[in-house]
Amino acid sequence: MMKIPALLLLGFCFSWTVVHGQTAIEKLTVDGGGVLDFASGTTKGIILPAVETLPTTPANGTFLYDKNAQMVKMFANGAWVNLSDEGDNSAVLPYSGTAAGTQTVIGAKSTAVDGVLVLEATDKALVLPKVASPHLNVPSPYPGMMCYDTDAKALAVYDGTVWSYWK
Repeated sequence: MMKIPALLLLGFCFSWTVVHGQTAIEKLTVDGGGVLDFASGTTKGIILPAVETLPTTPANGTFLYDKNAQMVKMFANGAWVNLSDEGDNSAVLPYSGTAAGTQTVIGAKSTAVDGVLVLEATDKALVLPKVASPHLNVPSPYPGMMCYDTDAKALAVYDGTVWSYWK
């Protein structure tokens, strides 16, 4: 039986990841066509970046937590859309480090989009963490958290005070 050298195997695994650009979170494999895919039954969500100044040239589909308005927002068709009512950002931790000026791109080798985490794919989408009734099952939600509520069948966003739901 022929043995495959470890370096060759590692190279194959790396190239598979670059070509397919999918990432599984808290599980071993990606189900379906997601760029990011989270384990089912989680009580965690994605924490959006909390910003004091809105980006001047965002891409459509940019999500963030606006610290000044204390709202979760999404950029669509040239305008910021509020996804929550005014919340409470007293739990938002201040960032005291130095910005590295780098970004993480998943789904492509590079991007022209300005963002910290960019999911760039023409045939895949973000699959949000699936949480049943996050208002009941997430013990300590953080302002700017978002997930898919499997009970309400809706996007759930937390603004620091309440969960808002979008169908």
